[in-house]
Amino acid sequence: MRFLVYDRLLGFGDDYWIEDDQGAKVFLVDGKALRLRDTWELKDTQGRVLIGIHQKMFALRDTMVIERAGEPLATVRRKRLSLLRNHYRVDLADGNELDISGKILDREFAIEFDGELLAVVSRRWLTVRDTYGLDVVRDDADPALLLALTVCVIHLAEKEREGEEE
Repeated sequence: MRFLVYDRLLGFGDDYWIEDDQGAKVFLVDGKALRLRDTWELKDTQGRVLIGIHQKMFALRDTMVIERAGEPLATVRRKRLSLLRNHYRVDLADGNELDISGKILDREFAIEFDGELLAVVSRRWLTVRDTYGLDVVRDDADPALLLALTVCVIHLAEKEREGEEE
């Protein structure tokens, strides 16, 4: 299953559609402006909120929290002792852990569970400028969660780059 994301990504109040590989709109990323923390909602085509994404307040390092139906689903943060600069750890509410690694700012990275590939984010197979794709490899993977994780790590990497430029 492949999804197409137009890379106008991640300003406050930015809304954008995620399409399937046939060009049909399947998810809306709804950016919430005028909030104290970075906040988005992933909605279906009927406008129902599937996943909420927000910055964790008062964390020692940048952390994003993903919720489903108001319940914590995952916490995303950069790995502290990573040889690769772009390596993130996802702590799932059920106690499992996912790894996200690669060139996040280039939109070339993988999402893995216990060494097994769940999804790949890439620009390589696309010809449309400023677009990247999420290719969900496993049939039993949760596409909404994987898209939310993608939004989180790109946002965290962008914030980190902005901090380095200042």
